[in-house]
Amino acid sequence: MRNRLFFLGLLSAWPAQAQEIVVTGRGLDSVRGDTATSVTLDRARLTSSASNRLEDVLRDAAGFQLFRRSDARSANPTSQGATLRGLGGNASSRVLITLDGVPQADPFGGWIAWPALDPRRLGRARVTRGGGAVAGGPGALAGSIDLDSAAPDEIDGLGARFAAGSRDSFDAALSAAAALGRGSLTAFSSYARGDGFIPIVARQRGAADRAAPYEQAGLAIRALAPLSATTELQANLAAFTDRRERGTAFSAIASRGADASLRIVGRGTLPFAALVYVQTRDLATDFASVPADRATATQVLDQYATPATGLGARIEAQPLTGALALSLGADWRETEGRTEELFQFVAGAGTRGRVAGGRTRTLGAFAELSWENGPLQLNAAARLDRWQIVAGRLEERTLASGALLTGTRFPDRGGWEPTGRVGASWRASPSKTLRAAAYRGWRLPTLNELYRPFRVGPDATAANAALSPERLTGVEAGLEWRPAPAVRIGATAFANRLEDAIANVTFGQGPAVFPGVGFVAGNYRQRQNLRAIVSRGVEVDASFSLAAWRLTASYSYADAEVHAAGPALPLDGLRPAQTPRHAGSATLSWRGATGATATLAARYAGAQFEDDLNRQRIRDALTFDAAATLPLAARLGVEARVENLTDALIVAGISGPGIVERASPRTFWLGLRWGA
Repeated sequence: MRNRLFFLGLLSAWPAQAQEIVVTGRGLDSVRGDTATSVTLDRARLTSSASNRLEDVLRDAAGFQLFRRSDARSANPTSQGATLRGLGGNASSRVLITLDGVPQADPFGGWIAWPALDPRRLGRARVTRGGGAVAGGPGALAGSIDLDSAAPDEIDGLGARFAAGSRDSFDAALSAAAALGRGSLTAFSSYARGDGFIPIVARQRGAADRAAPYEQAGLAIRALAPLSATTELQANLAAFTDRRERGTAFSAIASRGADASLRIVGRGTLPFAALVYVQTRDLATDFASVPADRATATQVLDQYATPATGLGARIEAQPLTGALALSLGADWRETEGRTEELFQFVAGAGTRGRVAGGRTRTLGAFAELSWENGPLQLNAAARLDRWQIVAGRLEERTLASGALLTGTRFPDRGGWEPTGRVGASWRASPSKTLRAAAYRGWRLPTLNELYRPFRVGPDATAANAALSPERLTGVEAGLEWRPAPAVRIGATAFANRLEDAIANVTFGQGPAVFPGVGFVAGNYRQRQNLRAIVSRGVEVDASFSLAAWRLTASYSYADAEVHAAGPALPLDGLRPAQTPRHAGSATLSWRGATGATATLAARYAGAQFEDDLNRQRIRDALTFDAAATLPLAARLGVEARVENLTDALIVAGISGPGIVERASPRTFWLGLRWGA
């Protein structure tokens, strides 16, 4: 308490010359001004979606996808990894997502805790397609998504939103911003719940199927304070809790987590930024086996705890700015976690226990140089990382006797990974800019991929402690055309090769007992390094503004193909699982002079395959969302929203025997908003 009073007193007594200090809450600007493959979503767009779900708003950048089409209200959290450019996935993200500079991937599994990232607490989201970003750290294979918290003036005092929706749903958010000496304090909290819908399509449901409810809450507190006329301190603390069910008995999921970070940003003669952070996560989930007639659900796995911790630090300095800009930096990240499970159930009780996990760390240094001369800009970036995978273990015991069945200690491993990016842009005319880039990036296998088996319905997938890092090489070329001040059209052609791509490879068919997972009624798979995934395609983004109207559109074509050998040879020449060839998005928005708004968004996801063998085809989906607000009085308004306006069938997955799971059906919302 004494320290807090001293801190507040210090701020209130700040000398007169600090009166002109502007505390931004942002990090350093990148020395590379490449926007050819970027889509920036401003606060107006982030706060106007029909679902109030960040994973949905990010679909404005065509080509963005999660491993499953479901959002974080009904999907298993472990299927919520993000990727771009048709590079496929296995639930771990191939996109580097950061919030105020802090990586958001789960320390154990690499998926994203989307309920913790309510778009209403953000000021901006920038989606950059293409790998090789060196400053953010490893993981930017397919691209990066940089999220910034909302500034105090964007929150604008006190604010509240309350909405009721279909299936007894409720959605609420509270926000506040206040001056704190020469700095500020902002807080944001959210709560959402709903009875949910039955995931299995009507024609295939049985007595075991029921609605899948959800309940989620989050809290974020942020303090900004000037340390000098050119230096500011940014402190962040956030926590979330998330409970869901997957639509049968023994499918409950509970996850929770907390993040804390400190960042100092200096904008003086030598611009610099220093960041430290800690993340904690835990996940508990049950798994059930449901027979073909879907009459009953029987528990087969109880993953009762998955504690994980992520630690990290980063420092960057920009000794040169202007026409010749230089950035130098280093970062460190360490993750530690394990899965604790009960399996081999007999008469409703687990008879065996499993503990598996380990630790990974990366330590890297980077340099980025940019030179601008008239219409020409050149950029070169390089990075070198040292990685380690250590303390890997798998223990299985008989619960009744405590006898050790498996006691494996996996050998420690490590290596070096050089990565980088070179690029050029040329402003051929006031309205046209040409750009090209070549890059190389990499991603370390997650602890989840290395050590945790999992199940989806009757299917099971085993882990693989011998996985190698993924490495991507890519090239791209693009054109940005601005035929008028309010019109922008960008097009980019790309070719990417992801070597040692980690995928779930089919090895057998149940009913049978398989290593690493036990009894399997459906398909048995194991995580493997494929020789490569090659993806070539085109991306187009366009925007047009006219008075109160704004239209944005995005399209992605990605022709992806698996190159495989050895045990994975049957996959050679096939398309990666969960990878559509076509994706598109269009949003029409209107903002009236009195503060009224309206938004209509269309999303298209092309057909894709559920499985690695391309036997189960998931149909394409076209959906429409709409949202509108009408002011009633000063700072008070009413809002109406509808998700999936036409109630289109969005197939989220197909299990081994052909059971079809759907994503969110049509959902209506009506509510009030007060403040910003």
